[in-house]
Amino acid sequence: MYVVPFLVPPLTTSRPKQTQPIRAMRVVVQRVTSASVEVQGRKVLEIGPGLLVLVGFHDSDSDSDAVYICRKVLNMRLFPNETSSKGWDQNVMPRNYEVLLVSQFTLYGFLKGNKSDFHVAMLSEKAKPFYAYVVDMFKISYNPDAIKADCFGLSITLEI
Repeated sequence: MYVVPFLVPPLTTSRPKQTQPIRAMRVVVQRVTSASVEVQGRKVLEIGPGLLVLVGFHDSDSDSDAVYICRKVLNMRLFPNETSSKGWDQNVMPRNYEVLLVSQFTLYGFLKGNKSDFHVAMLSEKAKPFYAYVVDMFKISYNPDAIKADCFGLSITLEI
């Protein structure tokens, strides 16, 4: 499983707290042989080999963040190259693999004691059109038929 950007919290409490807020779109990228999304027990999306990408939006994310993440995910070298026998040499595009995008606001969750806090996650009213924009960026940048996206805001079952 791969996380972009990679943020590591401090291991000790002696370090000073960050003075700048964390502001960056978060994605978790998982290489899969297959993945599917079910809504109310009905399979609505399915991919074969490729990438499962959980996408979380910060309240301050912009179009340039979407373009950056799209470029990074599509160009991540996560697959072996059979012709040169190099591992971790190819991205999804030359292999014609699929990408499943799943909105996941909980990527911006923090724990305050034992309570979840999502105050820095983009609000649903703003996140829904932004998610549609991110999906469009992936479709424009790659094969539109290879990009699958879930139903925003629904309770889903994800199978990997």
